[in-house]
Amino acid sequence: MRQLSTQDSDFEQQIDALLAFETVNDAQLLTTVDDIIMQVRQQGDQAVLALTQQFDQHPATAMSELELTQESLATAFAELDAEVKQALTTAATRVQSFHERQVQDSWDYTDALGNRLGQKVTPLDRVGIYVPGGLASYPSSVLMNAIPAKVAGVTEVIMVVPAPKGVLNPLVLAAAHLAKVDRVFTIGGAQAVAALAYGTDTIPGVDKITGPGNKYVAAAKRAVFGQVGIDMIAGPSEVLVYAEGEAADRADWLAMDLLSQAEHDRIAQAIFVTTSREQLAEVAIEIEKALSELPKADIARDALQNRGALILVQNREEGMALINRIAPEHLELSVDDPDALLNDIRHAGAIFMGRHTPEAIGDYCAGPNHVLPTSGTARFSSPLGVYDFQKKSSIIYCSESGSKPLAQTADILAQREDLDAHARSARYRYQ
Repeated sequence: MRQLSTQDSDFEQQIDALLAFETVNDAQLLTTVDDIIMQVRQQGDQAVLALTQQFDQHPATAMSELELTQESLATAFAELDAEVKQALTTAATRVQSFHERQVQDSWDYTDALGNRLGQKVTPLDRVGIYVPGGLASYPSSVLMNAIPAKVAGVTEVIMVVPAPKGVLNPLVLAAAHLAKVDRVFTIGGAQAVAALAYGTDTIPGVDKITGPGNKYVAAAKRAVFGQVGIDMIAGPSEVLVYAEGEAADRADWLAMDLLSQAEHDRIAQAIFVTTSREQLAEVAIEIEKALSELPKADIARDALQNRGALILVQNREEGMALINRIAPEHLELSVDDPDALLNDIRHAGAIFMGRHTPEAIGDYCAGPNHVLPTSGTARFSSPLGVYDFQKKSSIIYCSESGSKPLAQTADILAQREDLDAHARSARYRYQ
């Protein structure tokens, strides 16, 4: 795992190299995805079934076999061990409670001219949520995508989840039951995204697609954007842990927080930033110790070697500047007084405050959404939330008297823009 210092003569170049990552710009990938989307658009169910058989080795011989019943979802939940059932229910309750506070209501006001202006907030009609399957089976992703949609008032939530060789994680199905998902199809990849975007005889087209997936899913979401809305183009998972070498710090905790992201994927990113040279060395030692015990040590080691770093900064100011430059998906502030740093953080998907708030809690049950901006996009985007499943319409109601002064203003401006019909349309209201 590389070790860097802001005092290195080539530090800027090293950081640029560390952060350089293109999610969906591979030409062959885009060509493959475009071809899959075209097949689904032209052949509908036939293409979806054939591609699912090809890529997932799914044994289904008809589209009807790719949809799960509500009874099967309820059964999966009922058959969970009591401990797991309680944990999943706790997580769902906390996610719902947090997102209920995000609901935006319609509003209006009357101006001094007697005109009523406002905003009408309306939930989307139908959304599609993509949930990873196979090796990456995440019931937490079901909760994080479906619950905000339901809280927003979305009429119908369609879930797609790949089932390699027909095998599904029962916990994913149980989560779909808890989150009140309306329909579930066992399809994945670019073909699932295309089916949601354009619709088939069996799978209804949606208004927006959310949820994480592999590079084919990310490329397909980008390709269908405009036909439907999307939440984001998600890259590999990231964590940045910041500490200052205080006596209360535990190097083994810090190391495991880094590894909790590294075990996700060979291209996941884990970065440790500290003001203490001694702490940097201690964390490096603890990472090696932990890697000898982790079941997914080979994945984590590759991730740390490929995109991980231990970075020494000279002081807190340098640390905050580096955090804002990286704009991490997950940011842990492992310090005595994290509130003292909060105002300095401008760019981060989620901020985990203090030593007792590991990112892992946020992944499952803290309440805030774990679908977060990656690859530096926290500079301009936000976590998935209820607001992603609502849209706004402006409301403009002019009274007869209140219309006249506004029409005169519009007339003048329209003339300056050489839009004569605009000007006349406004002029009719006051002349």
